[in-house]
Amino acid sequence: MNVVQEFRYLAPSTAGASGVALQTSGGPSPNPSFFTGFLTTPPAAAAGLLAVADVARTRYFQPRDPASLDPVVTAGTDRLRFESFSGCCGVYARLDALPEALDGELLAHGTTNVDVNPPLREALARIAGLDPLHLRVGPDALTASTPTGTVVEKKVPLPPRWLRGFAEVHVLSSAFDLRAELPSAQAAAFLRRLPGAGDRSVLWAVPAGPSLRLTSRPVPGAVCLAGAGRLAALNGLLRHATALRVYGPPVTAGSPPVASAWELTTGALRLTLTLSPEPHRGFSGEGAALTALAADEVTDDADLVSALLSWDPAIDVGALSDAAGLPPARVRAALAQLGTAGRVGYDVGEAAYFHRVMPYDAARAERDNPRLAGARALAEAGAVVLDSPTTATVHSGEETYRVRRLPDDTLTCTCPWWGKHRGTRGPCKHALAVTITAGAGA
Repeated sequence: MNVVQEFRYLAPSTAGASGVALQTSGGPSPNPSFFTGFLTTPPAAAAGLLAVADVARTRYFQPRDPASLDPVVTAGTDRLRFESFSGCCGVYARLDALPEALDGELLAHGTTNVDVNPPLREALARIAGLDPLHLRVGPDALTASTPTGTVVEKKVPLPPRWLRGFAEVHVLSSAFDLRAELPSAQAAAFLRRLPGAGDRSVLWAVPAGPSLRLTSRPVPGAVCLAGAGRLAALNGLLRHATALRVYGPPVTAGSPPVASAWELTTGALRLTLTLSPEPHRGFSGEGAALTALAADEVTDDADLVSALLSWDPAIDVGALSDAAGLPPARVRAALAQLGTAGRVGYDVGEAAYFHRVMPYDAARAERDNPRLAGARALAEAGAVVLDSPTTATVHSGEETYRVRRLPDDTLTCTCPWWGKHRGTRGPCKHALAVTITAGAGA
């Protein structure tokens, strides 16, 4: 069932001689402004905002009419972040407006989602040269002062799968490392020679001097590039960029497709596109967060860590570990739980978590993850028998499955689901049920 979260706006969006007033919903208190001021590089900022909006309105797999036009905006202590998912949930976009990009005041912290209608898109597209771009971000309005443009306000449905996507992306990307950095000229040349929008092949980008070469097979140091046309949203900012940075997890010659992140930087702005392992796979179904969510103590740990979060630009896991009195692994699991409530994200450019607040309840984690709910039901029904420290038997309906723990601590299962995906989509419900049962007995 597709549950829709409804947001109410205080007034319609309007446009006039003084600029475009785009209404927003949400925030930590009734009428604060989170930020007011100018963006120091208006054409680049407009291009970045349009890129995030373009991702939100695009379905890269089985294209259809736009399903959502409403990026999420977070004001921290020194920056603004704009985030969105594609309609198919296979591409995550984020524009970071760093301190150098802002000439104004960050007055409060908060997160909201904004309504981006075609007239605002047109106004942003016309910004050029010395045209100013002034923003006031708050729950009552996001006022974008541009030379022209008209915006019509509406209520916003924020898809629940976006929330699952936020949780999965931050768990996956926390395992990424910087693999390559291309100067702007080489970045432009590389992006120009990529396959077009309809391409669904899985390629691998291998560092080669100041550029990247493409191959059909993974090798150590390579970065997966699945559906290269999904990088098209980078093109608008490309002429303002100084470098393209590419991130991915470690791979070997036999690695399956994996997620990757592609970051354009202008110095003051960073636009990052994170791609799912294959064009037909949405982040909301990846299952990367499930093992962390299955831990018996994760909910209590998440409550404790949540109370210690601040709006610092980067969340220091070591400092949180010391403050909470928890091992770093349990802090990361707690952050995964908070990610299912939209409370944290992960910035590959700074290799650090960041704080945001979205209008969702962390209890949704169980409801929004059928595998986790099924695993808990099996564990509570006593369907799991721990045969040894490394093997277990799980009775599921009329079937019996064997779960085995490998030396690297991952779990395998004899069920058809694990046989099909072999761990690339997270653990099956039987492996999760073993994790839950073993944790309860510890």
